[in-house]
Amino acid sequence: MSAVPSPSSFVPAADAERLAALERFDILDTPAEPAFDRIAHLVRLIFEVETALVTMIDAHRQWYKAALGTSLTEVPLGDSFCQYTLAAAKPLVVPDASLDARFSVNRHVTAPDGIRFYAGVPLVTSDKQIIGTICAIDRTPRSFSERELAILCELAEVVMSELELRQLATSDGLTGIATRRAFKAEAEKYVALARRHRSQLSVVTFDVDHFKKVNDAYGHAGGDMVLKAITRAAQDGLRKSDLLGRLGGEEFAAVLPDADAAAAMAVAEKLRYAFRGLDFPGSRPPIKVTASFGVATLDPGRDDLDSVLLKADEALYEAKRSGRNKSLAWRGATTATVADPVDRRRVLKAGRLVFNARRSTLDCTVRALWENGAEIQVASPADIPEEVTLEVVSSGHSWDARVVQRRPTSLELAFG
Repeated sequence: MSAVPSPSSFVPAADAERLAALERFDILDTPAEPAFDRIAHLVRLIFEVETALVTMIDAHRQWYKAALGTSLTEVPLGDSFCQYTLAAAKPLVVPDASLDARFSVNRHVTAPDGIRFYAGVPLVTSDKQIIGTICAIDRTPRSFSERELAILCELAEVVMSELELRQLATSDGLTGIATRRAFKAEAEKYVALARRHRSQLSVVTFDVDHFKKVNDAYGHAGGDMVLKAITRAAQDGLRKSDLLGRLGGEEFAAVLPDADAAAAMAVAEKLRYAFRGLDFPGSRPPIKVTASFGVATLDPGRDDLDSVLLKADEALYEAKRSGRNKSLAWRGATTATVADPVDRRRVLKAGRLVFNARRSTLDCTVRALWENGAEIQVASPADIPEEVTLEVVSSGHSWDARVVQRRPTSLELAFG
């Protein structure tokens, strides 16, 4: 194990090429999907371990695309076993973490029934960048043969093949509508046209309420039946000029050109009632579904696609928090959604927050930059003070900033 460097000897967060490769797949913070869940399930079945993960690693965290055997959805990179897998750029096996000096004081090891066994394999892109890992984890010490490690490496290749294929696909295999990537590429054209002509454009985002309960009760076949029916109902309720896409899992979005806020809200309500009235003959007990909707209208002089989608998502999350099965329009003002889209650049860069008279630092991931501010992701925004310094590791730039918006895992900063 001594060949694996310690975290102090590398700075994965500063690896701009690796983060650019991760950004290319546009998978961070997307919903769970059966293809990756099945791979995690195979890890548990083959190796008879308690926990199986398919993860992505950005500048400050390890995020779980698929996770079986844990309720966590992400961990800070500094707490993860996979930081060593990333540092070594090769598979890592830890037979008993309590006897390994690198992990024996890790909180996931010292906790009651903590981790003992770990095996992790990097997810490597075609251009040799590591974007994540596939892991087998258990609370009991155990050995891991060369054959078992070879199987885990093959499963890592399966994950990467799935990711690479998704980059090529334009139509979702289940519903037939645009994939997340294809939807966003086409939606950019709609937005550019609306901005050029200063015309109306609205976005509606929606997802199926409590979809996991459908899958749990009726299996993935039942869930697939619901998603297909939702798609057909949405297509029936939209105009031919509208653009519909599946963003992942049970999440969808529609771009409505030449539609103001009132027209978009009317469309959302039309779809909501249509979904609520769907029948699924043969299901016992009968399947009934509802959906929550977020509506936002483009400000052609200020918004780009990312910012108007952010508005709609914020409205959607508010609808879900306030009881679900409702449509809400975005109402608010955030730096990210009023920044000039000419200046606002979507990025994935390593960042560091400095505060407490430079005595405290915290790694973060910079998701967008503009002339007077930034959007960053952090593990826990709650304890970060109002005034900070943001440093971008790869470029050496830094800005004094104040926090103007706090979300569960992100902050918006205003410079100066």
